[in-house]
Amino acid sequence: YPTCERTLARQAREAHMKRFCKAQAIQRRLEEIEVTFRELEKEGIKLEKLLRDENGSPADQQTQWTNQLLYLVQKKNSLMIEESDLMIAVQELKLEEQQWQLDKKLRSYMNREETLKTPEDCKAEQETLAQLLKVVNERNLLIHIQEEKRLSEL
Repeated sequence: YPTCERTLARQAREAHMKRFCKAQAIQRRLEEIEVTFRELEKEGIKLEKLLRDENGSPADQQTQWTNQLLYLVQKKNSLMIEESDLMIAVQELKLEEQQWQLDKKLRSYMNREETLKTPEDCKAEQETLAQLLKVVNERNLLIHIQEEKRLSEL
């Protein structure tokens, strides 16, 4: 039994560290996307000024600037989609962590003998179970949103 507890505790720590590392990677990528947004915005402003001040510019040059501007818009849109996916992943990580905490709390209540539980313990156990079900439903909704998003992109 103690070995089982240690194994479960180790697995919980590993899962927590995995979520933490994933959250850090997502945060870094979100910061990179923000920097790229700013760079694309600056480049887009330059191209717009060039297109507006097109006095005497050859038509092929104007076409090239327009194509570059359209490419920037496409790149920005793809980054916005990636950012949206990352925000969903962040929310999913938060819910996963909440679920783990609530599951741990619920197990502590359930491991007690029924004869030793106070009415407050029983009420807290039911509230914890209700919160856990709410978190599971929220995670299910996120998965549903991701699936709909994936299907719409196809």
